[in-house]
Amino acid sequence: MRLGVVSGILAVLLSGTVAPAAAAPAGSEPVYDYAKAVRETVWVDIGRDGDGDGRSDRVAADIVRPGEVTSGVPVIMDASPYYSCCGRGNESELKTYDSAGKPVKFPLFYDNYFVPRGYAVVQVDLAGTNRSAGCADVGGPSDVDSARKVVDWLNGRATGYSAKTGGSAVTAGWSSGNVGMIGKSYDGTIANGVAATGVAGLKTIVPISAISSWYDYYRSDGATFGFNPDGLARTVEARNGGQNCSAQNQALAAGATANGDYGPLWAARDYAANARNVRASVLLSHGVNDLNVKTIHFGQWWDALTVEKKIWLSQTGHVDPFDYRRADWVDLLHRWFDHYLLGVDNGVQNGPQASVERQPDQWADQARYPAVNAVATTLRPGAGGTLGTAASSGTASFTDNPNVGEDTWVTSPGSAALTYSTGTLTSDLQVSGTSSVTVTATPGTSSARVSALLVDLGAATIRNFGGSGEGIKTGTAENCWGSSTSGDDACYRITSADVKKVSYTILSRGWADLANYASLSQERPLTPGTAYTMTFRLASTDHIVPRGHALALIIGGTDGSFIRGPAQPGRVTLDLARTSVSVPLLGIPPAATTHPARDTAAFVPSAGRADLR
Repeated sequence: MRLGVVSGILAVLLSGTVAPAAAAPAGSEPVYDYAKAVRETVWVDIGRDGDGDGRSDRVAADIVRPGEVTSGVPVIMDASPYYSCCGRGNESELKTYDSAGKPVKFPLFYDNYFVPRGYAVVQVDLAGTNRSAGCADVGGPSDVDSARKVVDWLNGRATGYSAKTGGSAVTAGWSSGNVGMIGKSYDGTIANGVAATGVAGLKTIVPISAISSWYDYYRSDGATFGFNPDGLARTVEARNGGQNCSAQNQALAAGATANGDYGPLWAARDYAANARNVRASVLLSHGVNDLNVKTIHFGQWWDALTVEKKIWLSQTGHVDPFDYRRADWVDLLHRWFDHYLLGVDNGVQNGPQASVERQPDQWADQARYPAVNAVATTLRPGAGGTLGTAASSGTASFTDNPNVGEDTWVTSPGSAALTYSTGTLTSDLQVSGTSSVTVTATPGTSSARVSALLVDLGAATIRNFGGSGEGIKTGTAENCWGSSTSGDDACYRITSADVKKVSYTILSRGWADLANYASLSQERPLTPGTAYTMTFRLASTDHIVPRGHALALIIGGTDGSFIRGPAQPGRVTLDLARTSVSVPLLGIPPAATTHPARDTAAFVPSAGRADLR
């Protein structure tokens, strides 16, 4: 442990506040009085003027830290735009303040659990939100600097003040300088962005269901999901201090071009492209059925990281591990932060790299992600509806219908999509990693979309990720995780798995605008009757297709469940000899000769959402 925290624990023990332990603890223990914790706000200058008022923006960092320790305190930070507009966690908790403006309620359990164990918890309002100056730029430089500059302040490299304007300088002499960032969705996204700057002092991040490239949140290989960053900016700025953010919002709208091209706005928000700068360890969690922050985000981020890392993959949608595997998650977080922020040699970095939910509440540890020995395998669609490793020939056509989507494609595709299947598997087949599809397609009009699905054809019981809880049910009973005060309790409603029986499982998806066949940065006109070859990614996953089921590839035009259709939907013809899917497989697919019978009762998931909570 760091000397300051160890000395503080010793002082508390000698004071008689708690009984001495028989032996030194293996990790941090709850020996500090949460009721006596210091609660304060410091406004940190981020060196930007996002709201154009002629003053450098200051962001509000609400701090709760042990009152008994004055130096060497490690920090757990959650930087968010949602502390006043939308809330955090399954119960949508908001920050609260007393009549003097001192913070009272810190959302989530991090403060309740970790402050008694010698940590400070710092919750930062991103620029333009809640009590911070400036304007939101949805993952851009201002958002990232809102948190990065607080890391700098905690390490003595930036200036903090006692007030939003004016006030006196405040230093963080109590801080050890060791910072761990955590957060779900937008919050975890900012953790990714800050880590990608390589800022000194950031020792670890815990991104939960987080974005790694904002382009892939709003666009997909040239296709658009139909919502844009300026809408999210207006949402999070709704309860700020009254600053005018119209100019920044207009810049966001202009930069997110409607044609789906990858441009400068997206490049400035592409953290995966800068993953080489990351020095912090990474504990990552994502739901493989997250249709909000789609799973390509964790896959491309994970693959680009070169640091110590671990991953949890659940069957849920956009859900925090605290709400599907609570006790294990809190224990892991405790050991993870103790190791990386306090220097405790507890071995948390060792052992299996991945933990994957195979069935609801049934988890399997895996030595690596993607799975060891998973091999990128090229599968080819055959003219008879087969899917296998053999060469193929011939052509097949579909007629784009933007009014239908993935579930119709699986159960009754008609002319809107093409289905190719391995046939019934005689042994398990594991898909582990990120797949890609290559099509050679001839459009019948001057605009075309191409979408693809990997589907496990067979009955299963899975988490109901399409339900209101995205795979969880929230009860009325509570359990508690740490200490409470009258204004900030540590108790949360107990959740359980929400399950559903299905006849098929869509395990990976991808979408593309054929006009971006040559470049994501600039679409090109399509000539009807001309063949174009394009490769695009499918979402990252880890899924076992069990024996008795089949693995299917479905290719169609506009997947109406997610993307916007082209100006002129029409007929698209595939050259099967030059169309394939590359799938990271553990196991050998058999020759495809028959298709398994299946129940056509559709399981309808929720479509992608335009919010990040």
